[in-house]
Amino acid sequence: MKSALLPTYKRIDLSVAKANGTTVEDINGKKYLDFGSGIGVCNLGHRHPDVQKAIEEQLQKYWHVSNLYHNSIQEDVAKLLVENSSGDYVFFCNSGAESNEAAIKLARKATGKTKIITFNQSFHGRTFGAMAATGQEKIQQGFGPMLNTFEYVPFNDVEAVNHAIDENTAAIMLEVIQGEGGVIPANQSFVTDLEQMCKQNNILLIVDEVQTGIGRTGMPFAYNHYGISPDIISVAKGLGNGVPVGAIIAKRKFYDVFGPGSHATTFGGNPISMAAAHTVLQHIFQVEFLQQVETKGENLKKRLIEKVSNLSLVSDIRGEGLMIGIECTRDISTVINQLMQKGLLVLSAGQNVIRLLPPLTVTAKEIDLAVELISETLIENEVLLYS
Repeated sequence: MKSALLPTYKRIDLSVAKANGTTVEDINGKKYLDFGSGIGVCNLGHRHPDVQKAIEEQLQKYWHVSNLYHNSIQEDVAKLLVENSSGDYVFFCNSGAESNEAAIKLARKATGKTKIITFNQSFHGRTFGAMAATGQEKIQQGFGPMLNTFEYVPFNDVEAVNHAIDENTAAIMLEVIQGEGGVIPANQSFVTDLEQMCKQNNILLIVDEVQTGIGRTGMPFAYNHYGISPDIISVAKGLGNGVPVGAIIAKRKFYDVFGPGSHATTFGGNPISMAAAHTVLQHIFQVEFLQQVETKGENLKKRLIEKVSNLSLVSDIRGEGLMIGIECTRDISTVINQLMQKGLLVLSAGQNVIRLLPPLTVTAKEIDLAVELISETLIENEVLLYS
């Protein structure tokens, strides 16, 4: 049957019938261990019972009114976000791209300047401003001239950033771990120097936590590992555990910048999304839960290093918490398909990095199974490649 959908996605031959926890089941009844989490979205696993209960309870109250009226559940979610971040106020939207658009607008309006420095291989979304902020030519191809107020510099290169700064620089925007770019962590000294350069030059520091935030790396936000205090933080993905929601968290000094009429969205902070987000944050921002994520991540990386780091097909294993990249020496699309056939769903980051983003609720037994399947598949490909 001919699809009525525009072909904007290169879809994998899998049709999902249902999902629960870390398990996805297709329309033929085959079950898969999900180490993709909907691209880092279902941090508490599919259909977490407490999140589902919160959504169902909200459905019995009201679904939507308007942001012209007060919404107490927005206040509850915002409070949890600011209590666990360097920010003081929150704006809710619907996605990661929207949160980055809001961050860009806020930085320009607050500073009166227009230039924003971002990084090669970064990814900030596919709306026009977020696409222009993204340092990947393949994302921008075919759409004509980009906004010329973004400058891209090499990641982890302090001198390149320093050279790019001028009197019109409003902000530096980065992922402290590049996700789509290959699961590449920033160096500690690089991030420390960036924050210092921002302070010295009256430049804002924007950290894109769309993929890395909400417990993914074993802390509330990935920037916490670096001991910095961003001016603006963008979040989405894991915030709603599968229900669309995004946000920016901004410092107190921006309160009057985003006054009435300066920015808006019809569906931002929707009560159903807020019900999900409130439950998500109550679970994930618990110290014990985050410590478990850190422990699981360390175990996953350790097991992978033990099993596959000696293969000539594998050039690096890196990441933080339950965000791990296995860099290979060739295209890994075949490997990803083979893993799916064996019942393990993983992601790619570029052409040669296997990206692992399991639910934060994944068990030690499931980690062991995933490592065994990955090891088995990579060894099979190594034999084929060098036989």
